[in-house]
Amino acid sequence: MRRMRRILGLALAAATLAGVSAVSAGAASSPNISRDDCTAAGGQIVSRPYAGDACVLPDGTTQPIT
Repeated sequence: MRRMRRILGLALAAATLAGVSAVSAGAASSPNISRDDCTAAGGQIVSRPYAGDACVLPDGTTQPIT
């Protein structure tokens, strides 16, 4: 019985970890942000040579500006 619980626990942990990874990947590939949305979220607009402007959010992520 203990072995079955351990196997189920490991399977649940792996499924949870896979779900968190999928959510993180979705957040990383989020759509572009507007200038107004950037400043409303507390971000800073920075100019990148040859790449246009981007929004640097307080959590350190960078998103292209539309």
